[in-house]
Amino acid sequence: MRVVTFFLVGLAVHVVFFLSIFDIYFTSPLVHGMTPQKVSLAPPASRIVLLVADGLRADSLFSLLPNGSSRAPYLRSVMEDRGTWGVSHTHVPTESRPGHVALIAGFYEDVSAVAKGWKENPVEFDSVFNESRHTWSWGSPDILPMFAKGASGDHVYTHTYPAVEEDFASTDASRLDTWVFTQVKAFFQSARSNSSLKDILQEDQNVFFLHLLGIDTNGHAHRPQSREYQENIGLVDSGVEELVSVIEDFYHHDGRTAYVFTSDHGMTNWGSHGAGHASETLTPLVAWGAGVQVAQRPLEPQQYTDGYQQGTSPTLYLMLNADIAPLMASLIGVPFPLNSVGMLPLLYLDNSGRFKAESMYTNAMQMLEQFKVQQYESILFEYVEPSSQITLCKSMITEALEGLVYYHTYDRFFLGCSVVLGFVGWTSYVVLLILKTHIPSQTLTRLCVCVTVVISVFLVIQKSPLTYYIYCLLPVPIWYSLELVIFKVRVSSAFRPIDLKCCLCCPQVVSFFHRAMLTVGLAALSLWPILTGIYSQAKFRAVSWTLGCVCLSTFPLMPVVGREANVHFVTCAGVLTLFTSACYLWSARRRAPLHLGDKQQFYAQMLHVAVCAYVPTLTHSSLEQKQGLPLINQVISWTTLASSMVVPLLSSTRLFHRLLSVFLSLSATFLLLSTGSEALFPPMLSWLMFVWINMEQEAMQAQGTSSRQELSTMDFADNIDITRIRQLKLDDIRRSYFFVFFIITAFFGTGNIASINSFDPASVYCFLTVFNPFIMGGLMMWKVIIPFVIVMCTFETIQVTTQLSSRSLFLIVLVISDLMALHFFFLVQDYGSWLDIGTSISHYVIVMSMTIFLMLLSVATHILTSCRLTAWRRRKSHFP
Repeated sequence: MRVVTFFLVGLAVHVVFFLSIFDIYFTSPLVHGMTPQKVSLAPPASRIVLLVADGLRADSLFSLLPNGSSRAPYLRSVMEDRGTWGVSHTHVPTESRPGHVALIAGFYEDVSAVAKGWKENPVEFDSVFNESRHTWSWGSPDILPMFAKGASGDHVYTHTYPAVEEDFASTDASRLDTWVFTQVKAFFQSARSNSSLKDILQEDQNVFFLHLLGIDTNGHAHRPQSREYQENIGLVDSGVEELVSVIEDFYHHDGRTAYVFTSDHGMTNWGSHGAGHASETLTPLVAWGAGVQVAQRPLEPQQYTDGYQQGTSPTLYLMLNADIAPLMASLIGVPFPLNSVGMLPLLYLDNSGRFKAESMYTNAMQMLEQFKVQQYESILFEYVEPSSQITLCKSMITEALEGLVYYHTYDRFFLGCSVVLGFVGWTSYVVLLILKTHIPSQTLTRLCVCVTVVISVFLVIQKSPLTYYIYCLLPVPIWYSLELVIFKVRVSSAFRPIDLKCCLCCPQVVSFFHRAMLTVGLAALSLWPILTGIYSQAKFRAVSWTLGCVCLSTFPLMPVVGREANVHFVTCAGVLTLFTSACYLWSARRRAPLHLGDKQQFYAQMLHVAVCAYVPTLTHSSLEQKQGLPLINQVISWTTLASSMVVPLLSSTRLFHRLLSVFLSLSATFLLLSTGSEALFPPMLSWLMFVWINMEQEAMQAQGTSSRQELSTMDFADNIDITRIRQLKLDDIRRSYFFVFFIITAFFGTGNIASINSFDPASVYCFLTVFNPFIMGGLMMWKVIIPFVIVMCTFETIQVTTQLSSRSLFLIVLVISDLMALHFFFLVQDYGSWLDIGTSISHYVIVMSMTIFLMLLSVATHILTSCRLTAWRRRKSHFP
């Protein structure tokens, strides 16, 4: 098979393997076509007011101050005298979109959103808002449009502030909540003089939704223990009190309004959310008004250890946040959301036993509608006591949920087996292709055709989608090719390097789960010069290699989350970058003299690094003083980012000259995206990569496979043929293994790229402070890719200096990554937090993408290292 054809086939196969996880693990659990279910009895409330304080922790609201008072006195009085309160357990991932969907629609995270982005649910869904007669909502443009977009009709009205107001550098983010309360009060005031609006507001089944984002924004910017966060809670409490007064006056205290105050998620001590820590999943719930149970005080003093109940508080009720949707539907008498999986919390209802039983029955029927078990409908009511009815309904709900999970995962085992067969066949084919190939067989061809027909007929009978045909039929040509190879290949000692390579995959797999394994691996690599005898012939380089490995090994031991920002590390990283660059220029002044223009460029880049090392300090100082993001800092940051891949193309194409330019350019961008010790990672990594290049040269000379040639005189632009196929050697496998190990170290050396919890908005404050998840996510992804590019450029250099066959390299790395990918395929999960889901996906994606990145980024790094922009130069330089 020709090299280009093999690359294209390999790319297509890996794309199919990658996409398969979305059909196997990440299909939407939502079903459609159900009949709405509604409580037949008269509801206790005509309207409901839902207030969601985004990012509010349960302990922040419920805990008392040292003097015994509450930071939310109004809500505290409601809890003690007029309402029912408790702790709502939110479901991971603890993010705003799935949190609000659970509160208002009653179902948890739709895992198919993993490939759709987080602002909108990827599949249309029903909600309490949609089932209401009218819904008015005020708040963030990131949340409100999601519920209006999927509503049937135009009865969901949204009032949002501009997205630019969601600024982490704002002097007072609580103004977002002030805006909401002001708009709501103005709305009811205008209704007094607007007869048509007033008539609509007097109808039943109306919903008023207030999304209060200020607490979450202050938590991200200042942390939950900050004065800003705590004072924002007090502002919300005052706003709720005024709002209740306005609404009750408007409706003349008719006693038909229900209120629910809660949060979509909590927040960690370091100002993040997304995972399953108690500080993120425990949120407050306070309900009062029409149809809501009044607080029940204990008859005698009780001891509590939960940290929330203090003094003589009423009994604490626990529930899931998805249970709030059926609670609201029951209170105002609208159909339960069709896709809801919440169970009605009866302890919050103040009504007759008959009403509670009817409500629970409706809840059960709504669940069974999803499961399509119609025979249960004739079981209930006429001859059963309400308490027994409720018990039976709860049992039915549990069974229906189990049935939904069963059918949702029905095809998982079947598709998984097909993909595994494809994985094993492809990997075996590549291994044998390395050892040499092929001869045709007519019998084998007929057998494969028969297998294809049988699989196709089976899929047609099952009425399977098109993607199922791809996953199930792909193993057939792969195994066909493998059998052709087996007919020719004789298994010999050539397998031994491959076996060794397979065993070496184990530490790399473990490092995905335990970053400390990278430390162990780097410690082992530090002994390489001693074990191979290179130390005796190049002591200085061997010592440099060992020190580089030891220094780099400290980074995987550092914490991923909970780190406080410390811009002094960024300054130190800038100084270290300048120091190492100056040392190289000084040491290379005789061996590789620079043209004046190139020397000026390096000096300009070093000056630029010095400026970028100071910009984060200036930015964070300005934000701490609440003076906003300085414009000059923003201009420098975006200019640096835009020029980071262009400036190196202006430098000399000699090996170390070009690598130094790339290092300085990328380091400047990384400094702007750093907030702490991670800023030291690129200088340390680059130091080790520089030594690795020299060590490979020493290794080749020790084996007598290379003539003595000064690395400083070699040039990326020389026409060096590295595409020819040669017999593999054990050293080639070792180089490929080093490359894969350093790639993994580059990805996970400073954290877990899949961890939302490790994402600190402060990392992008030099570029922007207004909340924009796509731009912020893109900047963070570029921060992750920078170390990867450094490793890729280094290996491009090693290919040039060692004459390593690019095709052989590709095949070796392909097998390593596929063996690891097969392991991670079984570990992909579609439940838990975005930290758990994202980590499992990223592990699979990283190893699957190694081949794709190798093919695509090798082209980019080849351009970055070997091309030079010289169009504007007046005369050609003597030095390249």
